Amino acid sequence: MFSTSLLLLLLTTVTCVHSVELSQPGSMVINPGQSMLLTCKVSGYSLTDSSYCTAWIRHPAGKALEWIGWICSSGYTSYSDKLKSRFEITRDTSSSTVTLRGQNLQTGDTAVYYCARYPQ
Repeated sequence: MFSTSLLLLLLTTVTCVHSVELSQPGSMVINPGQSMLLTCKVSGYSLTDSSYCTAWIRHPAGKALEWIGWICSSGYTSYSDKLKSRFEITRDTSSSTVTLRGQNLQTGDTAVYYCARYPQ
């Protein structure tokens, strides 16, 4: 059992069809009010491929999936109105990584976080 003063974020590896793989690190625990930085390593497609965006979504326990936002081939980003003030998505095309930065996290942000390729 975890203390209510801690925030547990679980991450998993997401594998898609056509030899596309998006991989993420394991789990982390963050105290409320702190920031987090999650990275997603992409292989099997390019972050500059105009056919795709890379999205971050989360799944709080017992609730529906929640879209956080995405970054597209041009670098264009779009965010959930509810979360845009606390989350930022960036990318590094040279290392094929997409990063999610969260600020001032609270226990309500506890979820499994996923990155996923999304058709543009």
